[in-house]
Amino acid sequence: MNVGFFGIQYSFGLQQSAVNPIYDFLHASPDQIPILNLAGPLTGLLIQPIIGAMSDKTWHPRWGRRKPYFFIGAIICSIALFLFPFSSSLWMAAGLLWILDVGNNTAMEPYRAFIADTLIEDQQPMGFQAQSFFTGFGQFLAYISLFLFPIVFVGYTGSLPTWIYASFFLGAILSVTSIWWSMSKTKEIPPTEAELAILKAEKLNIFSPFIDIYKAVLEMPTVMWQLFLVYLFQWYAMMCYWQNNSKSIALSVWNVTPKNPVGYEKAVEWNGLIGAFGFIVTFSIAFYLAKLAKKYGAKMIHFVCLLFGAGSFLFFPIVQNQYVFFAVVIGYGIAWASMMGIPYLMVVAVIPKERYGVYMGIINMMIVIPMIIQNVSFGYILKNFLDNDPRQAISFAGVLLLIGAFCTLLIKSKKVSIAKHE
Repeated sequence: MNVGFFGIQYSFGLQQSAVNPIYDFLHASPDQIPILNLAGPLTGLLIQPIIGAMSDKTWHPRWGRRKPYFFIGAIICSIALFLFPFSSSLWMAAGLLWILDVGNNTAMEPYRAFIADTLIEDQQPMGFQAQSFFTGFGQFLAYISLFLFPIVFVGYTGSLPTWIYASFFLGAILSVTSIWWSMSKTKEIPPTEAELAILKAEKLNIFSPFIDIYKAVLEMPTVMWQLFLVYLFQWYAMMCYWQNNSKSIALSVWNVTPKNPVGYEKAVEWNGLIGAFGFIVTFSIAFYLAKLAKKYGAKMIHFVCLLFGAGSFLFFPIVQNQYVFFAVVIGYGIAWASMMGIPYLMVVAVIPKERYGVYMGIINMMIVIPMIIQNVSFGYILKNFLDNDPRQAISFAGVLLLIGAFCTLLIKSKKVSIAKHE
């Protein structure tokens, strides 16, 4: 069921690990990086809730409800990934990132609803953490390619290292093939006669997604508003980390900047290796977190995992030995395993089944709004308060993640077992 999530997350892993170095290789200044990353969160804000609302009102006897959106998104992703390394300028790369994110968001949003649709309540913790597992596995492969591919694919093609082409071409293949696998191996549950009658009465049109989103926001459970406060700090922090981790390693270990392409490429490769190790932690712990969430509640598990992530970020900039990063990044891997699955358990317990799609889209709005705020504000903060120093940016991220962890304790949610009989 979740194999398709692997291909989607390989693509997201490349966005986290390789897109910002490409911007650096194309001579972007540090304070330009946040605004160049605006594509991801802005397309997520626009695309995911609309796709979620549309998929709620979709049913085809052959193609299903969510699957058509998986496949269309995967095709768009593959085309953008194939073209990305051919970027000849900074703004061409930024434009292709917009297209890539449209595809990623179209494919990913219905996947959350697909799990909630298909699994009974007792299975949902394992289902969402299976997505966390494949998130870790896909992003592990994306990050490890940054370390292994330069060994195999040496030299430069145009203004970019040749290994970048190999990483993105692999992503183009995985996006389509993994989605195809899940589509061919998993059946969607047909709607009941009553649900079909509702779908026929409320036919999909150009205005219906926006009306559904508006109504869903007005009726949004309190838990989701409380989770938004956590996400405000959590996802702002994550964007700061992704934009600055390679540059932080370059400065703290090798004392180089992107102006030294050869030295900086070594830091990018090493960031790929330690990032891959962090995602090994993610997919190793993902299913165990589902069991812990049943026992102790999703809120407490997410709180503890964010504390691990904050500790990882706070230690990251002061490490000067590249091998110590393997220990430091464990906290990041634990936090990421929780972020990709545990919060959805708190939400799915309080939203109606027939609106899973639109509410999963709204959750993504809660993720991307902090990212948009970061994209438009952090360049100024980095330049004027953090001396354009990537190490200070990651320390800043650690403080924000710590605040997000304590905001988690404010969430009023029932213990997620999730079953109602418990």
